[in-house]
Parts: sequence; C-alpha cells; structure tokens
Amino acid sequence: MIPTPHELNIGGIYLPPLLVAALLGVILTVFTVLVLNRYRISRYFYKPELVFIALLVIYTILIGTFVVRI
Repeated sequence: MIPTPHELNIGGIYLPPLLVAALLGVILTVFTVLVLNRYRISRYFYKPELVFIALLVIYTILIGTFVVRI
C-alpha cells in the first residue's frame, strides 16, 4: 500500500511536500543558470528560457522523488 503524503512542519507551519520540492528546485535551477551564464554555456541554447523551465521541472521531480518523498 502506498502511504499518503504528509505535510512538512517547518517552524509550526505546515507545508505541502510538493511546495517544498518546488522551492528547492527553483533554488537549484537559479544556481545552475548562474553557473551556465558565468561560463557562457547558455549562449549555445536556442531558447534559454525553456532550458530554465526544463531544469526546474527536472530538479523538482528529482527532489520530490528522492529527498522530500511526495
């Protein structure tokens, strides 16, 4: 049986696990984009905005699956 997801208690505030995974995904994505821009790798992308969104989705799914356990 699959357990139902539970809220995370952070400082007395209950947060849904997907929100926590998304926030961590945004932080990692911003850091990754800064590194890509610093080393000028992002100039090789046709649409850097789509790469940002793709990285955000990938990080959120990975964090939700392996860290937060949605």
